[in-house]
Amino acid sequence: MIFGKIDFINLLPFHVFIKRYARTSRFHQSLLHHKGVPSSLNREFAARRIDAAFISSITAQSCLRFGVGIVAQREVLSVIALPCDEDKKDADSATSNLLARVLEVHGEVLIGDKALRHYYSGKEHIDLGRVWHERTRLPFVFAHLCTHHHSEELRRLSRAFVRTKIKIPYYILMENSRKSAMTPTQITDYLRYISYKVGIKEEKGFKKFAKEARQRGLTPSLREIRY
Repeated sequence: MIFGKIDFINLLPFHVFIKRYARTSRFHQSLLHHKGVPSSLNREFAARRIDAAFISSITAQSCLRFGVGIVAQREVLSVIALPCDEDKKDADSATSNLLARVLEVHGEVLIGDKALRHYYSGKEHIDLGRVWHERTRLPFVFAHLCTHHHSEELRRLSRAFVRTKIKIPYYILMENSRKSAMTPTQITDYLRYISYKVGIKEEKGFKKFAKEARQRGLTPSLREIRY
């Protein structure tokens, strides 16, 4: 199985889990050899160059999914808009840019680790997860674990992941601290805002977002992603 990897801190617990779960070194190596930001992995998945990945929610509606995703129950910290005179998209994003448009939040969209650094700097920002929850009282699902095949393996992996309490080893925290320019305390604090199980309430939030995007004529399918 060729697995795409989003190399953001929000999936650090999953990466720790999968190192332990992987039954062969070959599976683990394939995971590490296909890194990318969400927008690039969407294209790789659409072109079937990878078998499975966390795919941006707005392009995952027709994918085979397993009840695992990247979820913000309220605030998310890592998906924000910076107040400015001109609306700007984040080139790494698909869903977050669209979320800003659905919420009619104007400014420069930032996602991932660079958004976290801005948040922890204390500078002005708008948290898009918080705005979504204030308006809908629902969680927001930013990505879903999807696959083209290998469905039984992914189903077993997904069930095991959501049942497992993940503790990040200190050396991995330090490694990610060096890469992200954030402290280990900031990383562990941020991860408290992220959950991974897509249950009934999370699915309701996902469907509401998809519906509102469709009503605005904003929803791309995997076939419509250009690569």
